Formats: sequence, C-alpha cells, structure tokens
Amino acid sequence: MGKLFLVATPIGNLEDLSFRAVRILKEVPLIAAEDTRTSGVLLKHYDIETPLTPYHDHNKKNKTSTLVDHLNRNDLALISDAGTPAVNDPGFVLVQAALRAGHQVIPIPGPSAPVAALSASGLPTDRFIYLGYLPRKSAARLELLEQIKDLPWTLVCLETPHRLVDSLEDCEAVLGNREITVARELTKLHEEFIRGSISRAREHFQANAPRGEITLVISGKDPDEIWPETRLVEELKRELLNEKLSPSQLAKSLSVRSGWPRSRIYDLMQEL
Repeated sequence: MGKLFLVATPIGNLEDLSFRAVRILKEVPLIAAEDTRTSGVLLKHYDIETPLTPYHDHNKKNKTSTLVDHLNRNDLALISDAGTPAVNDPGFVLVQAALRAGHQVIPIPGPSAPVAALSASGLPTDRFIYLGYLPRKSAARLELLEQIKDLPWTLVCLETPHRLVDSLEDCEAVLGNREITVARELTKLHEEFIRGSISRAREHFQANAPRGEITLVISGKDPDEIWPETRLVEELKRELLNEKLSPSQLAKSLSVRSGWPRSRIYDLMQEL
C-alpha cells in the first residue's frame, strides 16, 4: 500500500523548502496540489518533474476517491499553495480518507505561517489557540470572539487584507485593547510586523491599506483578571491540605484551570 506524504512548502521564500521535501517530491510518482500553476513554479525552481494533479475545495468531493485508489498502488505527495497541507485547506479530507483506507500518512514538516508569526510575535508561545480564518461576517466574528475572550492563552488567526480593519475593530470591542502582533507577507520581500495595542494596529492599517497574507497574534486575557492571585493562593492552600496530588500534578492542574504559569504556582508553593 502506498504512503501519503504531507509536504510543507514555502509560504513565500522559495529557499525554505527542506532537503527532505525536495527528495520526496522527486521520488513520488504523483503530487496532488491545491493550485497546479502555483505549485508548478516551485517544482520548476527545484527541477522536480513529478506530474501534478489538482486537488482543491471544488473537486475534493469527487477527487478524493480517485487519489485513495492511487494510494492503493503507489505513494502520493500532497502540497498546498503555501505552508503545511491539511491545515486550513481541503487536504484534511484526503488525510481522513487515506487513514480510513489503512494508508500511512507521513508529515514532512516545514513552513507554517501561524507558527512563524507566533514565534516572532513577542507574545507568550507556551500555550496558544489557533482559530484559522476569522468569520467573514461581523456578527459571526463577534460571536466567536465572545466565546474565547476569557481564555488566558495567546490567540492566533488568519485574516484577509480587505477585512483586516473591520476585524481589528471587532477584536478591540470584545477583547479590549490588548497587545497584538500583525504579521504580513511573512518570508516575502515586503515582510512586516506591527506590534503594539490593537488600537495602534487598527490606526496603522486605516492609514496604510494592507496587502498580502496576514496573521494575527493576540495576547490572551490577563490571568489575574480570571483568577486573581488571592484566589490562586486559597485554592493552592486547599489542595495542599488534601494531599491528593503531587506538586507537579497540582501545578499542572492549577495552571490549566487558572491560566497562571506553572513557574508562578511553584513559587507560591514554596512560599506556603
């Protein structure tokens, strides 16, 4: 049985394709690509002559079974327009079908816009939530933001240029004027990071119409607003008296429940 390789491709700079990715794309007999024209440029750059077949939102319903049938005989590589396939693109449908059919699915890691933006944002990276693209309509966007506004973890999402200012206005209305990093055109010639408050980012892009691919990284809610330290201390005292959990288990449990970092919880344990 064939293997399905999920090959991450550059999000802008063609030099970001890994050696392993190049080898796999040359060795497989067929590559399923979201856009064969875009992918053709990448393959030509690396002298990869493997045939391409389109696989996207508009043909996935009929094409999935054809590709699974191919996997019954040969290996297959899946690539998206840019970044890691099966994340925010139709590739996940093929992954599900391949797994159901008993095929091995092998990731070939590489570029990812959400992770790249998060790593350079300057905001906490130990715990984050990826939201994909924010909803197109304001009502749905506001509803989603209401659902996640009290989470203490960093929020990562994608947005389009023509919706960016409206989305920043909605974020400010629901989340408050939190810290944000707007990462635009990552790894490309006009790469840009706007760091600061949501209001500052909104004002910047009201004056400078955004272009290109955009990732938002927004700070989570301050843990002290969710669980004031006084509450954390009281809960810690109660749990320590119960002696049901080891210090490491207790720190992990309280960190998840409260949003406070484990290091601070360990410090409080020492003080108590």
